[in-house]
Amino acid sequence: MSIPFELLATDSKSSARLGRLHTAHGVVETPMFMPVGTQGTVKAMLPETLRQLGAQIILGNTYHLFLRPGHQLVKKMGGLHKFMNWSGPILTDSGGFQVFSLGKLRKIDEDGVRFQSHLDGSHQLLTPELSIEIQQALGSDIIMVFDECIPYPSTREYVVDSTERSMRWAKRCKQAHDRSDGSALFGIVQGGMHADLRQKSVADLVDIGFDGYAIGGLSVGEDAQTMYEVMEYTIPHLPEERPRYVMGVGTPENLVEGVRRGVDMFDCVMPTRNARNGVLFTGFGKLSIKQERYVDDPLPIDPDCDCYVCRNYSRAYLRHIYKSNEILSSMLNTQHNLYYYLQLMEQMRQALSCGTFDKFCQEFYLKRQSGVELES
Repeated sequence: MSIPFELLATDSKSSARLGRLHTAHGVVETPMFMPVGTQGTVKAMLPETLRQLGAQIILGNTYHLFLRPGHQLVKKMGGLHKFMNWSGPILTDSGGFQVFSLGKLRKIDEDGVRFQSHLDGSHQLLTPELSIEIQQALGSDIIMVFDECIPYPSTREYVVDSTERSMRWAKRCKQAHDRSDGSALFGIVQGGMHADLRQKSVADLVDIGFDGYAIGGLSVGEDAQTMYEVMEYTIPHLPEERPRYVMGVGTPENLVEGVRRGVDMFDCVMPTRNARNGVLFTGFGKLSIKQERYVDDPLPIDPDCDCYVCRNYSRAYLRHIYKSNEILSSMLNTQHNLYYYLQLMEQMRQALSCGTFDKFCQEFYLKRQSGVELES
């Protein structure tokens, strides 16, 4: 049994689509954005607040939870849902991107990735089989195959070798996956920035057979146009009846352009990380609350936003608590940014439902063009 995915509507002027994904912990309306909860928590957010903001599903991190507190402990505590008090669906990444980020502290071979823990320097081996074991111990609803996130730029020879190895790892992940817990397993398309290698990767993954398909290896340093080109020559080859997920992407513009090209699922640390650094997202563009111009500004972050923060706090106050290093600054900034991202996805779903997605896109860009003065 594959994870049920319903295709509810498609846009007549683009590849955008409206869907519904059924998981063991509930239904997810697509297109959707997943807040990132790396350590079993979305930084500065209560689970109850996430629900109020409209978060349907969150992302957990295999690498970090493996090293601390350990997947067996989480399993003993009743799984990640109970451990972190989140009753909705959870997707876990495989740990591949985090291991890739370790650079010289890791070595890749056919078995998997040998690396030194960033916590205590201990030597570890993460294999496709162990990645699946960790994710199932966590109780993930959607499990990702273990792959290598290919550095950018890389030689074609390196991309070929890496992508072929990731395909062999994908087969091992499928063999290791126990479907009895109701979890879904997603394959990850690699192939660098090469159209033929991306398309071969898709064909190989579809031949293995997965519940959904992700596009990995993006947002690793390439420009936005290259990212969109990779989507354009990859997504049309993916099965229409399966959910499509672009990993680690991105800006509000990336989300709109991704949906336009047929993407159903996104995740990124951008709204939460930027919040902690005083950068806020609005319909007009980014606003850097640390700037001197906001010292006595009585306006909310975004006059058109009806989130709790914009209804109750001024830019002047938010600047004050940010400059004072108050914990509340991270909480309020994160709440606003996640609300903006989740509302953006809700607006796209509404537009797709009403057949007005093209109009939505035009208005989205017109509003941003009118607010250039807010750019940080």
